Amino acid sequence: MLFGKRLMKDVRDAGVEPGALCFWWLGQMGFIVKTRTAVLAIDLYVSPGARRLVPPLLKPGELCGVDYVLGTHDHDDHIDCGAWPGFAAASSGAKFVVPAMFRDKLPKRLGIPGERFVALDEGIAYRDEARGIAFSAIASAHEFLDRDPGSGFHPSLGYLIETDGLRVYHAGDSLKYDGLEKKLSDAGPIDLLIAPINGRDGAKYRAGIIGNMGFCEAVDLAGAVKPRLAVPGHYDMFAANSEDPIKFVSFMEAKFPDQEFWIGGHGVKVALPAR
Repeated sequence: MLFGKRLMKDVRDAGVEPGALCFWWLGQMGFIVKTRTAVLAIDLYVSPGARRLVPPLLKPGELCGVDYVLGTHDHDDHIDCGAWPGFAAASSGAKFVVPAMFRDKLPKRLGIPGERFVALDEGIAYRDEARGIAFSAIASAHEFLDRDPGSGFHPSLGYLIETDGLRVYHAGDSLKYDGLEKKLSDAGPIDLLIAPINGRDGAKYRAGIIGNMGFCEAVDLAGAVKPRLAVPGHYDMFAANSEDPIKFVSFMEAKFPDQEFWIGGHGVKVALPAR
């Protein structure tokens, strides 16, 4: 496991061939993804906290050399408001990709200039021609597939990232809902699919822990979409909201034995070669 400057040196030094990528899991749904043309930080949660089971792998000011910071919804373990100002200072050229519902309030709350934000929703996409990377959004059902009544925007999103012939889908926090598989299939072949597996139940809901897909749903989503690599997340950070990833492994091996997947340690480089 690498931490801090050593972790970011590993990211910086990683060579990436055309059509390939590397990623590092930092816990929960937090990933750094490096392609040939860009470095992305998705749902990083690095603020300290007594309830954390996984320590922060870096300090906000150590997140250097990142091109895009993405947050899927406005919960601190996905848009880490304590850390994003430090991210903005450390990676001074980075843009911040957020749900359009929060586009107006986040710059003021975080003290980050509004022009550094990219707002997405279903039907609203963004393309960086210089880096050859495109971002689009797929609505996530974080217990509910809802919309803000004022703006019509979704409060929770998954992101589809297309670059260098690759497609990465990061589900954020979501259930597996009717229509999700088709949205992903319509997008084209998925190379890397990242989905939560912490699930939901009555005790969690009563405690204010709203739902995500469980390991069975995540396996079924991967089995339907057939990504080159499926990666579970959101099972390791909090004792009251965790899951055993071996259940994901066992079900995947039983139901879709040909589907490739990865579970492993935090702060470890994982390479996905070109097709």
